[in-house]
Amino acid sequence: MLKVFADRGGTFTDIVAVTDNQKIIDRLSRLQERFLIVPLPNQEWVIVYKLLSENPEQYQDAVIQGIQNIIGLKNNEPIPSAAIEVVKMGTTVATNALLERQGDRVVLLITKGFKDALRIGYQNRPDIFARQIILPTMLYEQVIEVDERYDANGNELTPVNIAQVKQDLQAVYHTGVRSCAIVFMHSDRYPKHEQQVAEIAQKIGFTQISVSHQVSPLMKLVSRGDTTVVDAYLTPILRRYVDQVASQLPNVRLMFMKSDGGLTDATQFQGKDSILSGPAGGIVGAVQTSKRAGFNLVITFDMGGTSTDVAHFKGEYERQLDSEIAGARMRVPVLSINTIAAGGGSILFFDGSSYRVGPESAGSNPGPACYRRGGSLAVTDANVMLGKIHPQYFPAVFGSDGNLPLDKDIVLEKFNQLALDIATVTGNYRTPEQVAAGFMAIAVENMANAIKKISLQRGYDITEYVLCCFGGAGAQVACLIADTLGMKQIFLHPYAGVLSAYGMGLADVRATRVGGVEKHLNQALIPQLIQLMESLKTQARSELSQDESSIEEEIIQTLNLKYEGTDSTLSVNFDVDVTVMQIAFADKHKSRYGFVQSKKALIVESISVEVIQKMDTPEETLIARTKPLDKFPQSVEIVKMFTAEKWHDTPVYRREDLQPGDCINGAAIIVEKISTIVVEPNWQARLTECNHLILARCVNHE
Repeated sequence: MLKVFADRGGTFTDIVAVTDNQKIIDRLSRLQERFLIVPLPNQEWVIVYKLLSENPEQYQDAVIQGIQNIIGLKNNEPIPSAAIEVVKMGTTVATNALLERQGDRVVLLITKGFKDALRIGYQNRPDIFARQIILPTMLYEQVIEVDERYDANGNELTPVNIAQVKQDLQAVYHTGVRSCAIVFMHSDRYPKHEQQVAEIAQKIGFTQISVSHQVSPLMKLVSRGDTTVVDAYLTPILRRYVDQVASQLPNVRLMFMKSDGGLTDATQFQGKDSILSGPAGGIVGAVQTSKRAGFNLVITFDMGGTSTDVAHFKGEYERQLDSEIAGARMRVPVLSINTIAAGGGSILFFDGSSYRVGPESAGSNPGPACYRRGGSLAVTDANVMLGKIHPQYFPAVFGSDGNLPLDKDIVLEKFNQLALDIATVTGNYRTPEQVAAGFMAIAVENMANAIKKISLQRGYDITEYVLCCFGGAGAQVACLIADTLGMKQIFLHPYAGVLSAYGMGLADVRATRVGGVEKHLNQALIPQLIQLMESLKTQARSELSQDESSIEEEIIQTLNLKYEGTDSTLSVNFDVDVTVMQIAFADKHKSRYGFVQSKKALIVESISVEVIQKMDTPEETLIARTKPLDKFPQSVEIVKMFTAEKWHDTPVYRREDLQPGDCINGAAIIVEKISTIVVEPNWQARLTECNHLILARCVNHE
């Protein structure tokens, strides 16, 4: 039986499979350059495989194609369901649809008089001096104002005008819209009107009906409304993708990663939970593997082809309730991930006065210039120019037939031309490698700033943390990033190149329910909170599979607290003793904002209950040293690498040749099947018995 963990990214799709089938392993062993195979204890193996997310000439869906390639099927052969136990995956389908505004057509139904409430939003001005404010495009295309109203205490002021709603919805239905978002005033507490309108929409034939009291049962009309619209906009696209995958995997348990870092069954997967599906797998993978390696303070750094995601971990997953992603505001629990548009595919250009990196990405089609599809110069090309990536150690999957290596000649040609162009404009001649290094310095600075935002700016001492680095492009810049931030250690897992996919296999099944409270925190409120938590717990459990009663269960209960008269919430763990929660809140507030207001009352804005079912996860492989301790690793060749303003003769090592206890001093390059690791001067790489590479900064050079 095969367990498959997959992450469909913007550029590459990563697949990690666990199997006990000797036949599959024997066949794939003959294709060592494409598949990485790692033996586990008890007669199992891990198979690691990467392929381009979009390759329309070769296949329709990358995950299905990857499974077929591992099992050894032809393109149109059906996958036998008996061969696969479970498929756990993350997908960027919904994220990309939101970024590109390619979701379904949506009609918004909102209380009369609030037609433009979501468009007006909170009137915040992120750029205070901008004279022309460009509002984000709305995700809905039509608005129906519904004559209905409850007051804040639940008194019905105006019942729903049923006949009018029917007529309005029918008219919209005839224009071809099939998705609706229903958002009424105070319906987070008094949902009867929303339920009535949802029934009408269902009878008319709308296929996607997102109702705000189910999607985000919290106060604040604008963010509740935005979340509901996002859900109505993305769920149909997601459903089509899920159904397409499920149709190729009949009778196979299919699970998806949600934005909060938990897995859910495919049937429960919704648009509002899918925005950070892929990156969340990476955070789970990074945190779980770092903990196994003995690190508890972690900055996760995931550099892929299109973007870089960073997150902070100090004992528990950090989540935020309010987030804005691609111009859409949402109010659902998501992992706190800071994403910037800087990846291996970020396009490099000179705008006449300065070097620019991104935010546009070359993606996987056409990809960077070296991908042989006529793409523009990108970060990956800069690493080729600097001698940090060498085509002979990169999979030969390029060109129209998907069998050619990276094209180094086009990179040299384009950087020579760029250096000339810059010299012509500025009169300042720099060599092509200096130009490439200049672009890399900007990319590194952008990424280091993203890490500062989630650590230094929130009161954490970053020098005590380990940088857990993963993603296909991460290990090429890890030392430069750590140097910029003053970090002393970098952790690289053997599956770092595909850690987001591996994270799908390390994740638990999670169901979260949030309920609004908006009351003063005092001892008298505790019984009410306990009662509400029990109800939320029952709702969350209904989402999980009941048949697995033997599964270990964990429940996390948190309160979102704020000072009276303020708007910023901090979450603390629930305790029956109010004083414990007050102290925890004060500590967090002091760390985050630098002060406390002990005279102010605390308000419980909302509470969150998370039910976790523990899953079986793959073990880490232990490796033993077979060479004498004084036998040093042998390099496969010496190459030229440009770093620290000069060319270095740099040895190249294969990761599979290294043994526990081996130390390699920079400058050096370590190549593996799924990634390239650059050890900069003044850094040392050491391999542990868990096959983890730990990079440490040499103390005497500080």
